[in-house]
Amino acid sequence: MNRGTVVVIGGGLAGMAAALDCRERGYSVRLLEARPRLGGATYSFARGDLLVDTGQHVLLRCYTAYLDLLRRIGAADGVRMQQRFRVPVLSPGAAPTSLTRWNLRAPAHLAPALLNYRRLNWAQRVRAARTALALRGIDPSDPAIDEQSLGQWLRDQGETPRAVDALWGLLAVAALNAAPDDASMALAAKVFRTGLLETADACDIGVPQQPLSELHGEAGRQTLLAAGVDVRLRRKARAIRRGPKGFQVPVEEQAGASVLDADSVVVATPHSAAAALVDELPVRGSAEWSRLSSSPIVNVHVHFDRAVTDHEMAAVLDSPVQWVFDRTRISGARRGQYLALSQSAAQQEIGMRTEELREIFLPALRELFPAVGKAKLLDFFVTREPHATFRQAPGSAALRPSAITEVPGLVLAGAWTATGWPDTTEGAVRSGIRAAEAVDAELRSRTSVEVTA
Repeated sequence: MNRGTVVVIGGGLAGMAAALDCRERGYSVRLLEARPRLGGATYSFARGDLLVDTGQHVLLRCYTAYLDLLRRIGAADGVRMQQRFRVPVLSPGAAPTSLTRWNLRAPAHLAPALLNYRRLNWAQRVRAARTALALRGIDPSDPAIDEQSLGQWLRDQGETPRAVDALWGLLAVAALNAAPDDASMALAAKVFRTGLLETADACDIGVPQQPLSELHGEAGRQTLLAAGVDVRLRRKARAIRRGPKGFQVPVEEQAGASVLDADSVVVATPHSAAAALVDELPVRGSAEWSRLSSSPIVNVHVHFDRAVTDHEMAAVLDSPVQWVFDRTRISGARRGQYLALSQSAAQQEIGMRTEELREIFLPALRELFPAVGKAKLLDFFVTREPHATFRQAPGSAALRPSAITEVPGLVLAGAWTATGWPDTTEGAVRSGIRAAEAVDAELRSRTSVEVTA
């Protein structure tokens, strides 16, 4: 039985999760995506023999909603999860060290990792352990906490600049796409509490073992079609308007234009596009969504004719390089070794030419991996994500809207909405699930009123 028609605008993870959940609840669902593929910002492209992800994505075991979505679309086998959290940490001219959890109850599982972390002196390690315990008492939902920066909070705990850079910043920059002084303390607390301190295995890292277009886009499309969702690619929604019985969505498509009728609409686009779509409706706060702004990520891709490192993944200190990943097998490279360098909070690098980045990162790799000096460079290229995440700055919580709007039947989804999570795949999927719940609750209420009348 068709319980109503839902139009979902946006085919990223949030839109896919919302569409699948709405369909499973018995609604007729149309999913509109302006691109020729699903997956949103997580996608791949071919470059010679390589299949390249625009950006390197990882996940944690605590990403329960995202992992469940992967299972639902039959893609769970496309992720390899660590049995125990371990991150090698490299520095030029220094012996490698690592952050490794022990098989102990939280938070004791991290004590050996902190106390054995050779990038800090003994006093800094002890202070870091105390700071970790203090983090457990922080409430990420407290608006006053969101107004403070992670950097300031760490300094208030007595953390030294070296500890901020070599430990807390090492993890926070990657998780929040922001330097500690630019990152919301509330979101940082969510990352550290949920990801590191509450349960021992929550921080175990998962790395996709196949290109993202396969992991998300194609697997998601096949699952949605099998479930009965009307997936419409290359369809750009131009606006959302009130209709005789609900909403009308003008759509731009290759053959011209059309108008879709809907009982409910889920807007699952980035915040700037969402604000434009709801411009004709009385949605409070939409004019402020632009203040969320965005933060860039730059990915540097380097292909050598031979292996230059044994590390599949490593964090890097005291170097322009932040994180390095071996993408050789995943990309389908036929020879040599292909490395991807993920550079978060890349406000400086985003505007630099490829030649400039090459002059910076090739010498940096040579300092980290001496074998680079004997290797032949097969390819060097850069992918840029100018709007990779919303700007997860102090005060951003007040700008993030809930799924439910003032317009009955109009629902928001996306990692930028008020999920309580940072801008991650987990936040995106959770937002889609909440959107479907909101749609269901509103349409059920509307039906109940009509029956009573």
